Amino acid sequence: MQAIDQTDTWVLASNNAGKVKEFQHAFEPLGIQVRPMSDWDLPSPAETGLSFIENALIKARHASQATGLPALADDSGLSVDALQGAPGIYSARYAGADATDTDNIEHLLQELKNVDDNNRQARFICALAWVRHAADPVPVIAVGQWHGRILKAPQGEGGFGYDPVFWVPESSCAAAELSKEAKQAVSHRGLALKSLLAELAS
Repeated sequence: MQAIDQTDTWVLASNNAGKVKEFQHAFEPLGIQVRPMSDWDLPSPAETGLSFIENALIKARHASQATGLPALADDSGLSVDALQGAPGIYSARYAGADATDTDNIEHLLQELKNVDDNNRQARFICALAWVRHAADPVPVIAVGQWHGRILKAPQGEGGFGYDPVFWVPESSCAAAELSKEAKQAVSHRGLALKSLLAELAS
């Protein structure tokens, strides 16, 4: 792969302040400035893909087309085995278009109310897509997966999304009980980011 220009500015196809900060921290040592798409007042594209990878690519190409810059995007969510992979790409709106995190958690627990502890396996999935330009025929894709199971009631005050009901076996706690640093080290997004950095540096 062509070496990264150390003066690069990339657009991140997200306005999530936490994600922006995380990606800025990751790419700063490479001399890359990561800016959120809100800097260009860009609307989000319709996520019409059927997979995390497809939706990440849609967002990356959209951001690159609008700005003329290389673009990075992620798409992530929760996949529960007992629900045939749901909520999947619809994780953020599992309980409806305007659902809150609490709404989504309550809906998930209702769907799993008759599922015993031995069959509540789940995984968080994050797909990252990076394009040099909007029509890039060889985008860089990285996927991270974080395995655990769904609790029967929320635990912890940290994190966001489904973190309070996602049990992390290696840490013997819910994702919402991990420190921010510990979560970044083992989470689906952290693993995908490590993979992407390795691919870009190769």
